[in-house]
Amino acid sequence: MAAEYNLRSNFVFAPPEDNPAAWQASLDTFRDALERDFPGAFLEADTSTLRGFPVLDFEIEVAPDVYITGTSAMPTVDYAYISIIEATADEAAAFAVWLRDSNVPSPASVRFMSSFVMENGDEMSWCLPATGDATDIAAVMREHLAAAGAE
Repeated sequence: MAAEYNLRSNFVFAPPEDNPAAWQASLDTFRDALERDFPGAFLEADTSTLRGFPVLDFEIEVAPDVYITGTSAMPTVDYAYISIIEATADEAAAFAVWLRDSNVPSPASVRFMSSFVMENGDEMSWCLPATGDATDIAAVMREHLAAAGAE
């Protein structure tokens, strides 16, 4: 298996830059969606130490024996992000499929970035494919990582 398949990074998902209110989400609606679709999810409300607004920390099983942890911040309808912590492209893609297909109002309303790429000087976000399964999305995420030298 190539090294890029095992690379762990933080992935951030957000609405389109030109339409930050596209998700029309709140922490309550996000919490409800996680509880509905991921029975046994660990959910904990907290306050962001950086910005002082409410966040929702979570751990969910996105596939059998595949757990991800993350944080969501949606303090206003025009500002939202969800970060997944230390995940492979495959793990992040499993979450991204759920986010795109079950939680946001439009499959074309999700962009993503990774801490690995940002640490290498590229802060350009990529659009999540509006169609395709987790394998297709993982391929795009690996391409994103490879663009910054994770080969």
